[in-house]
Amino acid sequence: MADTLLIVEDEALLGEELERYYLKKGWETVWAKTFAEAERALLESKLEPLVVLSDLNLPDGNGLDLLEKTRRTANGEWIFLTGYGDVPDSVRAMRLGAFDFLTKPCKKERLDLVVQGAARSARAQRRLEDESSIRKACYSPRSFVGRSPAAHKVCEMLAQLTEVPFSALIITGETGTGKGLAARILHHSGPRANGPLVEVNCAALPRDLLESELFGHEAGAFTGAKGRRRGLIEQASGGTLFLDEIGEMPLDLQAKLLKVIEDRTFRRLGGEGEIPADIQVLAATNRDISERIKAGEFRADLYHRLSVFQLELPPLRSRQEDLEDLVPILVAEFNAKARKKVRVIPQAVWAQLRAYDWPGNVRELRNVVERCVLFAKGEVFPAEWLNLGLAGTPADYSPDLRENALCLPLDGSVGLDDMVNEIIDAMLARHGHNVTEVARVLKTTRDKIRYRIKKHHSP
Repeated sequence: MADTLLIVEDEALLGEELERYYLKKGWETVWAKTFAEAERALLESKLEPLVVLSDLNLPDGNGLDLLEKTRRTANGEWIFLTGYGDVPDSVRAMRLGAFDFLTKPCKKERLDLVVQGAARSARAQRRLEDESSIRKACYSPRSFVGRSPAAHKVCEMLAQLTEVPFSALIITGETGTGKGLAARILHHSGPRANGPLVEVNCAALPRDLLESELFGHEAGAFTGAKGRRRGLIEQASGGTLFLDEIGEMPLDLQAKLLKVIEDRTFRRLGGEGEIPADIQVLAATNRDISERIKAGEFRADLYHRLSVFQLELPPLRSRQEDLEDLVPILVAEFNAKARKKVRVIPQAVWAQLRAYDWPGNVRELRNVVERCVLFAKGEVFPAEWLNLGLAGTPADYSPDLRENALCLPLDGSVGLDDMVNEIIDAMLARHGHNVTEVARVLKTTRDKIRYRIKKHHSP
């Protein structure tokens, strides 16, 4: 389908020439001879031109007024082509968002270059708008699925928060309850949906690397810093910064983050000037922050600043009636991915799902459903692949240790962090708690091993 070019021109000869010329170029052209005719095309006929090529002075109005009146509904680029424009007109055109302001006569080669540039810009804007609309549909407050009172309460809170221009918020809940989903809903359904969403896991990065990732650095700020680097705070400008596992952030970085939220500015490592920080901060944790504050491991002032709004997500065991909504959705998702046709869920399967405690919450449920759908041989959900006999929390779990092996369950009852910790504990026992030797065998660094030990054994 050809792209649409709207020509707004009252001079008959020039209008005909432009219409004929761009028809030959492959455009679908619409020629409006007056302000009123162009207004009807844009507002009443809902014409969506990729590019608008408009005269400035029309018999019944001004092209700049037409742009101002229709710019909220027309998402194309505007080019003004006039023989009577002056500096104030061009300044106003740029402020209204016009792509370019050309004076007559204009060579066709020059006009072609400008029209092509405007078309590229308009296509890029439309792609971004389409992607934003898709994400908004995928991450609406209704995306937090469930019929239970607890799920309804979360949905209502999410709906209210998407209407509030808050600067910071904390999301709490056990691992696997959907904190990442809640953060994406708050961003993509909120007023900053057209801005970027930048996510960082504070527990996955060492302290020095986390600081550089967040704040960026100037050339020469530290060994290896060969050039300027924009940090995640700067990259999130105009959007949202999502800090997962914020309870693992070092205290000195917590102080810097508090300054960013309070003062709306930050400074790159090695930099001298303050940079504006137009961001919304979402923080998530599965830790008891009040206990960490008592232990001196989390700043009370940062917690109070983040918890102006606090969203607590319930564990799956407290809303098991939501299984009836979650399981069919997950089955449909993995049917589509694996080209399966699972449609029937026997009562025996439902009985096992309802009887299980779900220590890994919705994430564990997702893993279980994925496994069962992948191994299904027909339309019936296979009960033999549920493997819920290992019910219990990771704290109850005891790994199967053999001479040269460590056996771990793959049924979702043990999360990735717990698996890594079991591996490290087994290797430490095997090598006499020699951190250097364990790091060598596991092909990693001593700092990472020490970080895991400290995290795993912290109160």
